Amino acid sequence: MELDDAYANAAHIPGAERFPGKWAEAAEMWRTQQAHEDRVRLDLAYGARPRERFDLFLPGDTPKGLIVFVHGGYWLKFDKSSWSHLAAGAVTRGWAAAMPSYDLCPTVRISQITRQIARAVGVMADMVAGPMVLTGHSAGGHLVARMLDRGMLANEVATRLHRVVPISPVADLRPLLRTSMNAELRLDAAEAAAESPVLMEDRLDVPVTAWVGGDERPVFLDQARWLSHAWNCDCVVAEGRHHFDVIEPLELADSDLVELLVG
Repeated sequence: MELDDAYANAAHIPGAERFPGKWAEAAEMWRTQQAHEDRVRLDLAYGARPRERFDLFLPGDTPKGLIVFVHGGYWLKFDKSSWSHLAAGAVTRGWAAAMPSYDLCPTVRISQITRQIARAVGVMADMVAGPMVLTGHSAGGHLVARMLDRGMLANEVATRLHRVVPISPVADLRPLLRTSMNAELRLDAAEAAAESPVLMEDRLDVPVTAWVGGDERPVFLDQARWLSHAWNCDCVVAEGRHHFDVIEPLELADSDLVELLVG
């Protein structure tokens, strides 16, 4: 369809086929290391459905707060198991990090996934005290941005939000109506508008920074800037980063991205 190539990331990233295996291997190594040190809690439930589970990674001392990372995959792919290593930067800085799975389209609709993540954040908040920072990549960037819709989170959770950092977010879902993937996403015009962060009018007053790679597809640079303009928030363009490696700095305690999250 008209916008298929515009939203096709893998087709424009050299060696894209190697990334999923690389992510899964790094994630498993990190989980194994953390389990050896008794600093991980796996497959914690936030609901009754099989994919309503999250992993919680803990620092050596009492956590300074909680980072929540929501994975991407166009609401169609992946689960929490491929991203564990991205907790490393925050955990090294003394924060706990939680990573949820969620149901995927076409089994559910995007609006249902949004509410799954809201439930997950509420359960996570009960497990770790202190400030909370939400971040997510691509579809996950969309999902964490949606948490700022007033009333999405319980007030006692919303008041603890310290910052939200959508990474390469899909902030306006309406263009996806003109892609072939919508056969599985099953978006109609009403849901695309209702689920678009750029159209959210009653938002929580929480600092937001959109983060996007400088070498991403033009539409993802547009999406990040659309969110920045709609919300009057900062937008950081990470030069030299594409859609698949823009998240790698989350592994590094001294990276600019981790500093933004927990500094």
